[in-house]
Amino acid sequence: MEMTSSRPYLIRAIHEWILDNGLAPHLLVNALVSGVEIPAQYVQNGKIILNISPSAVHNLELGNERIEFSARFGGTAMTVSVPISAVLAIYARENGQGMVFNESEGGGPATPAADKPSKPKLKLVT
Repeated sequence: MEMTSSRPYLIRAIHEWILDNGLAPHLLVNALVSGVEIPAQYVQNGKIILNISPSAVHNLELGNERIEFSARFGGTAMTVSVPISAVLAIYARENGQGMVFNESEGGGPATPAADKPSKPKLKLVT
């Protein structure tokens, strides 16, 4: 049975955790993913960092398919829409703590190659 992506649930949980600690949540977004609606002039190296703290955005919706909100960029109000698959990380601006995601569509947390778990090994104990 194929499960839905855990990425939107993890984003919501980390977002809440960052806010509960009085910090400012930021998203690192792959601006090259289809469906990303952001101010293109702020994209650097195909990525953009978005401040999603309550003081920076209005009408924030952390949905299962998209993250949407209104914000000001250079004094101009804009609606931002980001597919969940484009979110590369969510972290606190102040200390960098948060979560980095794989760029694959499945979108679980990133796991360094050296830390990838091997297949489970079972041993019969008698």
